[in-house]
Amino acid sequence: MRKLLLPMLLGTAFLATTRTAAAVENEAEDHGLSIAVFGDSPYGVDDADTAQFNATPAFIKTINQDRDVSLVLQVGDIHSGKQTCSFGYDKTIYDMWTAFEAPLVYTPGDNEWMDCHKPKEGSQPVLQNLAYVREIFFATPGKAIGGDKTVMSQAQYFDAQYPSDSQFVENTMWEQAGVVFISVNVPGGSNNGEDNWFNLDRTKPQTDEILKRTAAAQRWLDRGFALGQSHRARAVLIQLQADMWDLDGTATKDLHIANYRQYIDNIARNTAQFGKPVLLINGDSHGYRSDNPLTKGAACVSENGAAEVACADDAYNAHPNGYKLSNFHRIVVHGSTAPMEWIKLQIKPGDSEGRNVTNATANSFGPFSWKRMIQALPPKP
Repeated sequence: MRKLLLPMLLGTAFLATTRTAAAVENEAEDHGLSIAVFGDSPYGVDDADTAQFNATPAFIKTINQDRDVSLVLQVGDIHSGKQTCSFGYDKTIYDMWTAFEAPLVYTPGDNEWMDCHKPKEGSQPVLQNLAYVREIFFATPGKAIGGDKTVMSQAQYFDAQYPSDSQFVENTMWEQAGVVFISVNVPGGSNNGEDNWFNLDRTKPQTDEILKRTAAAQRWLDRGFALGQSHRARAVLIQLQADMWDLDGTATKDLHIANYRQYIDNIARNTAQFGKPVLLINGDSHGYRSDNPLTKGAACVSENGAAEVACADDAYNAHPNGYKLSNFHRIVVHGSTAPMEWIKLQIKPGDSEGRNVTNATANSFGPFSWKRMIQALPPKP
């Protein structure tokens, strides 16, 4: 079923609603939703490694063949950190994605812009590559890739007190199946962009980029949760790229992710105030994970399917702020390595309040349930 229910919210009425609470609840009662989620794909070990790139049309076809799917989410990184950034490459990915039969909402990763200054990515200008991403993937503000899906872009719905937020066309939100979706540009890999460009002294344009993007993202998260409260949404889903807790194999807190803590604090505060299920989906660290990093000692299922008592390699595991949020859950999508994989995420109809988070399992949480859909690469000729 590919029918999309997309309430349009215009102008200053962004946080207001003319719908009654009953209408919102009836919409949630009557309509479920099936979503395909993937990220960190296609990857190669260098520019000559095109195996995943060449397999992407078949990967898209697999998703198209699932007639339940009516929405696709891509959580960033459209090539590896060892492949060259370019306008031409980005355009080929966009052209591939137009083959999806369901509309696609994309949030940028670090490899397609933030880390382009690094030698392995061709020592390319960072802001120029961000401009490429916006020009190609967000050419029409508020329009998803493919289909007729309309979303709300921060470029259109920015706070007048912060006019520079109008540049963040990639930050979007929408309401569907009683859930508020928030897609926000939080790329991984470089401590929120702190790696100095070209390994030289810090420049003012880099400092400005970090400060403006971080502030805009936090305002967008606040606004999305406010929309969820105003419309009595039964859940919130956040889509971003960075694995903000990933220690990357180190035994202690890694300063290379320290600047993501401000996003974690924002999400934790808003999650506590919202009081209903909040699902975060990210990529970046490449290994599948189902966990709750906002509750110390919460159960965790990792890439190999093993259940752990806790995610021992999560940063901030001691939670200095005392987080204990049972209404939060996180999925990390598999990426980078074969076999290629997507997650089939389903939002069940009914459960209009969506308050039941005590039934969380490795593959379900509140109104959400999911399973991994694994696709092997075709054999080499």
